This record gives sequence, C-alpha cells and structure tokens, in this order.
Amino acid sequence: MGEAGKQENVTTYEEMAEVVARLGIVPLAPLIPEHPSVNGLTLAENWHTDTELDPWRWRVRFPGEGLAGYGKFIKKKAVLVSREWLPAYLAASGPQQSLEERYQSGLATREALTLLEIIRADEGIETRQLRSMADMKAKEKKTAFDNAVTELQGSMDIVISGVKQRVNADGEPNGWNSTSFETSGHWMHEAGIPPFEGSREEAIAWLRSRMEDAWAPEAVAWINKALGWK
Repeated sequence: MGEAGKQENVTTYEEMAEVVARLGIVPLAPLIPEHPSVNGLTLAENWHTDTELDPWRWRVRFPGEGLAGYGKFIKKKAVLVSREWLPAYLAASGPQQSLEERYQSGLATREALTLLEIIRADEGIETRQLRSMADMKAKEKKTAFDNAVTELQGSMDIVISGVKQRVNADGEPNGWNSTSFETSGHWMHEAGIPPFEGSREEAIAWLRSRMEDAWAPEAVAWINKALGWK
C-alpha cells in the first residue's frame, strides 16, 4: 500500500505543497478512492477565511508560484498536478490532436475552439473579459461558456493560472476576484517546466511507476479506469 493511506492534517500551504509534491495528483475535493484531497486534509474552519491558512487561496498560489498545474482535469473536478508530474500527465492525458482537428472531427465544440483562440492570443485572460471577447456575456450563454471552459480543462488545453482582482474604469477594486486562464504549454514554459520527452505509453508508464510507490492500489486502479489507461 502506498503512502497515500496515511492520515494527515494539513494546516499550512507549505505542508500542502509537500503533499502535492509527494503524491503528484491531489484533487481539491474527495474524488479518487483511498486518496487524499485538499478538502479532506484541512480544517473546515480555515476555508474561505481569506487568511494564509485558507486552502481556497492555496489553489491559485500553486499555479501562481509554478508548483502545480490546476484545473478541472479529471471528471470535471478541480485537481492539482505537481510540476514534476505535469509533463507526463499532459503527455498521457492531453490531446493527441490539435483542437482544430478535434473540432473538424466532431470531438470538440465550437465554443471551446472560440475560447481557446482567444486565450492563445491573450494568455492569462480573466473570465469576464473572456466571456466578453467570445460574445458570451448574455445570461443564456453562461452555461455554454462554463461547459466550454470545463471542456478545455478536461482536455488539458488550458489551465487555471490564477485569479485577478476586478477593477473599475478608475482602476479601483470592483467585485469578486476573477479566474484567469492560460494554455497548458504557455503556463509550463513560464514556470520553467520542460515537456515530457517520450510517447503517451511511456508517460503512462512513468506515472504508474510513481503512483505505485505512493498511492493506494484502489486509487491507482480508479485513475487507470477514469483516464482510459490500458
């Protein structure tokens, strides 16, 4: 049995960073059987306190500091993937074709293609601006927008790169912080993370070898099935 079965209590960002580095993949909320999550390892009273101990703030510190990729990578759920594991994870789970090719084959939506083209041209764009540029600000288009953003994260085309403070025309803070997005390749380049040198099969083998050292067997079996790794 891997180390993931150990009971842990995480209080600080630094402690969580050690967990993410050791386990490679850690979901924000419970997702993988017999495997820790940020929610499960931390105290409920620290969430949404906007303090250094608030795990909700940590989720964007990780990509902001280049320690882990963050996004809805697995079953439309938010996941942290360590900087060491991310190149192999992208090679193992990312697209084998460009989004344009997938769209032409009916494997991607027009909305996802539109959003990716905008993100490529403006890396780090925040949600409100992205909706505006995609002409999807209307209330009836919100679901299509949200689905397209989730689609792009699930295919590893984009990551959540952080949050930006919304400001008004005078540059003053105005409203809630807004999620920002970058293409996976751009985020990795900016974080100094080289791509995986090898095939998809080699990337899967690389990940499995590390999972077997640190994960519970149930967790390894689940992710193999969830990601279609044979």
